[in-house]
Amino acid sequence: MVGACAAAEQHTVSLQAQKRRPSGSAAPPRCGGEPGCERGGAARGGQESRCIRAAAGSRAGPGRVTAAAAAAMCVWWGPVLRVLVLQAAWALGGGQVRYSVPEEAKAGTVVGRLAQDLGLEAGEAEARRLRLVSQGRRTSVEVSGASGALVVSSRLDREELCGKSAPCALRLEVLVERPLRVFHVELEVTDINDNAPLFPAARKNLSIAEFTTLPGSRFPLEGASDADVGANAQLSYTLSPTELFRLDLQKKEEDGESLFLVVTKPLDRETVPVHRLVLTASDGGRPSLTGTMELVISVLDVNDNAPQFNQSVYKVQLPENAAEGTLVTRLNATDPDEGLNKEFSYSIVSSVPAGNRALFSIDPKTGEIRLTGALDFEDVRLHELQIQAIDKGWAPLSGHCKVLVEVLDVNDNAPEVWVTSLSVPVPEDAAVGTVVALLSVSDRDSGANGRVRCAVWPAAPFGLVSTFAGSYSLVLREALDRERVSEYEVEVRAEDGGSPSLRARRGVRVPVSDVNDNAPAFAQAVYTVLARENNAAGAELARLWARDPDEADNGRVRYSVWEGGVGGGASAGGGWRPASSYVSVDAESGRVWALQPLDYEEVQVLQFEVRAVDAGEPPLCGNATVQLFVVDENDNAPALLPAGGGGGPGPGAAGSAASGPGSEALWAWAAWGAPAGQVVAKIRAVDADSGYNAWLRYELWEPRGKGPFRVGLYSGEVSTARALEEADGPRQRLVIVVRDHGEPARSVTATLSVSLVEGAEAALAAAGSSSSSGPGLRAGAGAEFGATAAGAAAATNVWLVVAICAVSSLFLLAVVLYGASRWAPRAGVLSGPGPATLVCASEVGSWSYSQRQSRSLCVADGAGKSDLMVFSPNFPPPPGPAAKETQSEPPALPDTVSDPSCLTSHPFPDSP
Repeated sequence: MVGACAAAEQHTVSLQAQKRRPSGSAAPPRCGGEPGCERGGAARGGQESRCIRAAAGSRAGPGRVTAAAAAAMCVWWGPVLRVLVLQAAWALGGGQVRYSVPEEAKAGTVVGRLAQDLGLEAGEAEARRLRLVSQGRRTSVEVSGASGALVVSSRLDREELCGKSAPCALRLEVLVERPLRVFHVELEVTDINDNAPLFPAARKNLSIAEFTTLPGSRFPLEGASDADVGANAQLSYTLSPTELFRLDLQKKEEDGESLFLVVTKPLDRETVPVHRLVLTASDGGRPSLTGTMELVISVLDVNDNAPQFNQSVYKVQLPENAAEGTLVTRLNATDPDEGLNKEFSYSIVSSVPAGNRALFSIDPKTGEIRLTGALDFEDVRLHELQIQAIDKGWAPLSGHCKVLVEVLDVNDNAPEVWVTSLSVPVPEDAAVGTVVALLSVSDRDSGANGRVRCAVWPAAPFGLVSTFAGSYSLVLREALDRERVSEYEVEVRAEDGGSPSLRARRGVRVPVSDVNDNAPAFAQAVYTVLARENNAAGAELARLWARDPDEADNGRVRYSVWEGGVGGGASAGGGWRPASSYVSVDAESGRVWALQPLDYEEVQVLQFEVRAVDAGEPPLCGNATVQLFVVDENDNAPALLPAGGGGGPGPGAAGSAASGPGSEALWAWAAWGAPAGQVVAKIRAVDADSGYNAWLRYELWEPRGKGPFRVGLYSGEVSTARALEEADGPRQRLVIVVRDHGEPARSVTATLSVSLVEGAEAALAAAGSSSSSGPGLRAGAGAEFGATAAGAAAATNVWLVVAICAVSSLFLLAVVLYGASRWAPRAGVLSGPGPATLVCASEVGSWSYSQRQSRSLCVADGAGKSDLMVFSPNFPPPPGPAAKETQSEPPALPDTVSDPSCLTSHPFPDSP
């Protein structure tokens, strides 16, 4: 019992000593420092362990209480000891606990183990509501509820809490409940170097006069302050490097520190008008902090500099035609002083020549010299001005310069051009070199400004020839053509040698008179005209027009048919008739009239020349060839041809006997048993028309149906359709219609009587027929004669195919060329009344008419007939004499060709 109390007393004394120990010293270990002892004022693990430590630390006699005995005592006396310890701690409440913490410590920093230092057990701080008592100001510390430690709760700023006071101690009151007790805690906030020196202003302005301020002059400065204390607040000063100033720091106990700026050299404002220095204050902390202040030292001016011009001599060039008010030059003077010492004015002191000073004026402020009069290069070429600039300072100073004004000669007079003589109009056949006009040119300037160059525009067909100084002749350089240009506007241009040069212009109007140098010209050398036959007398066939570019009588044209040309008409009798018997031309309008109806069967092509003659002197003429193609009309019906020779008919030939108009009776023989395809007879017919109108086709009109005979559609051959039998009877009567392709179609009827006889009788009939036909025919059997006729028909078809291909190619070419000529620019050619058909077409072919070429076909035994013509469209002939064209008759085709199938584009079958 005695040992436990002694231990409790010793613990109380130790707690009091810890409370009075400075916060910087470490707290000694509790309970003798044995292992397992808790630190920092935390509550012990249990009452038993505290008792054991108290017994172990007791010094009551040599006898020691064993651990077991101590444990037994603690079981019974634990609550009593606890009450005693608390009473002892409360008895010490009148003492203080001191802690120390640096400023700016972070929130959460542990200042001290307050609960442990107050002797509270673990858990008692929170149970007894250990807390700080606020006294109306922010303490920046608080008690942690769980551990009972005193921790930093917000920013600690020593300067804010205590200012310049040292040391900075905060007195805190700690309150516990059950029972209610108050403890006093003293918290010292130590200083750190967290404040830099601070000057009263960031900039200080000083004004020091140049030259008058002597070296060694002193100017007081206000020092910096530091919110820290101790060594952190001890300041030192430095100045940015300069040779003109230094710092002087004086320390006196009664006055403290005094800071001065000392001038070491004289100042020159014109060299450096403002000095900018940096004053730096450094404290004694580690690391050291600094503060700066800018010293702006303005150097005050004195009038120690005269105005200075940037040039001693100004050279200016002015043209003599410069207008009044022209800026001559702008002078530039400077005075490095300031204020009134810097202000100055300009003035003209004198001029050479002296009487010309009034020609110039100067602005006193800007120094601009302007022209106030007129300059004359011929009078004065150089002006010299003396200029003065004087300042406004006390004891004013002045500067001087010279201005030289050179007057330049200018080209202020343009050349002048006069026309002294003019010979117009000029005939278009005037010779090259003919003088048209005389000109005079002058310039009032002199030298290069008075030298004049002349030219004519356009450069052709006229030119200038210089006769002597200042005189020119306008002459003809090229031949004239009034039809191309009837009048010229000639411009004579004069330019002097000045810079810039001046120019003068004079226009001359030169008309060109006409001479009869152009013959009338037709738009085409050859005109192609299409006219239908049977046209009315007096119908207009075409209209020709010749152009003569001359004027008046030289361009008036009259037309006529030239009888001396190569024209004429091919008549049916083969002779030529004059063109004037068919057509006439109106002398004024050039219209071509028909004097009589045209008949294609009489004349197919009429070619003649039309002459155009002007009324000039001498008269000129031009010719054009007119090719008049008569377009066929279907006005002729087919005509049957009689059988060749004078004997009786036989196989392969048809006898004829007149049977009335529009028809003819024919007869032939055929042998019994003749095979199919044997030619019995051949119907021969011809049409006086041409083209489709003359293209014939043969049709078997009677008997209809399946008879023993058939007729070739285009060949007219009557052949057996099958083998002849006795049942066919002794005689067959065939009615054959021959029809052309005209619109409307015309036809003729042939009646063929075929006698059926024995083979011997047919042979005798054929022999008789051959002997009676003449030496060109030979007697033979009917079969042999049929084979010969078939071979001739085959040869005819070959020729027809060749002719068709040729005609088709020429037709396509004619269509293309005709279309091109229709759209090309040409003189109007009017055809006769009614549409002129250029291209004819049907289901079996096509053809076209020609202006130059004609082909003749031989039809049976009759005369050759021109029924196929190919022509090309009108184009002007190439340069050079036109070759005369001649018409040639090609050799006639074999007489077996009896139809115009060559006009088609493909062969046709011989039978329907």
